[in-house]
Amino acid sequence: MTPTDLWYGSAPAARALAAVLAPLGWLYCGVAAARAAAYRRGWLASFDAGAPVLVVGNLSVGGTGKTPLVRWLAGHLADLGLRPGIASRGYAAADNVASDVRVVPVDADPAAYGDEPVLLAADGAAPVAVGRDRVAAARALVHGRGCNAVITDDGLQHYRLRRQCEILVVDGERGHGNGRCLPAGPLREPVGRADRVDLVIATGGGQPGLPAMTLEPRAAVSLSDPGDSRPLRAFAGRRITAVAGIGNPGRFFRMLAAHGIGVDARLYPDHHRFAGADIAAWGEGPVLMTEKDAVKVRRLPPAGRLRPDLWYVPVMAVPAPGFVADLDRLLARRGILPTQPAGAGG
Repeated sequence: MTPTDLWYGSAPAARALAAVLAPLGWLYCGVAAARAAAYRRGWLASFDAGAPVLVVGNLSVGGTGKTPLVRWLAGHLADLGLRPGIASRGYAAADNVASDVRVVPVDADPAAYGDEPVLLAADGAAPVAVGRDRVAAARALVHGRGCNAVITDDGLQHYRLRRQCEILVVDGERGHGNGRCLPAGPLREPVGRADRVDLVIATGGGQPGLPAMTLEPRAAVSLSDPGDSRPLRAFAGRRITAVAGIGNPGRFFRMLAAHGIGVDARLYPDHHRFAGADIAAWGEGPVLMTEKDAVKVRRLPPAGRLRPDLWYVPVMAVPAPGFVADLDRLLARRGILPTQPAGAGG
């Protein structure tokens, strides 16, 4: 039985095993709640980054759509006249790099910096800093890159970094699963933690009372020739290999199927480090993958030898208008917005 079956399944065996593991979940939740309370009461110290910090995080393990929302939020803050930067833990990066604070180059190696930071840095829209110490990463953006707002990709539970805004992202399809904490369920904190965040949004909708965020696919882009793109309808009506090494691969496969594409699904663990043997196993014909996987796959073969039938599908986060309005009001109340519009001055 996989963790997904245990945490999100309804089979009697899953419920029985979750009940057996429940005491461990209570212990996990208890420790997490006590730690959070210690920070709220000042028994453990938190530190300021030198600029407002906006945390985009989740309660559950696995993909909820945080990174697309971080990408959108960086663009939105820039449109409002701010100079945002993005701080990340750099999960799955090489230990000797992740232990230090580094600003991610636009053409960085995911093995050194982590796949999600490299994906975000490739836009060039906002500097991205990685490091185990998120306080140091945020300060590097503020003092080294002139950022006047910092977005953290994940880090809801990293209370050492003081924050002015918390945005909780919930998987609209799976919610909080069975509502239990690890290892009995997918939660990293008790579900009541959601009551203390500033804003909540549900990826894909499906959660009554919560604003929705859709993930809209764009045209597929060739890994061997980034200037070559094709609409997803160009792949419709035939069966193709679909690759996903993300937290919720089913969402990617269902998106392709909704566009009339027959999917030969190839699932890999989240943050999987691809090898040449993986590509060889995909066989002939078009291969569609997520953008997060593409940043790793494109670095595998020697320059100029990437097979021409590999494509990735970018997705863009589109939050509900009500969420955007609530966010802008919150930014104004917290004094995060600049005092004059971008480009104004004397």
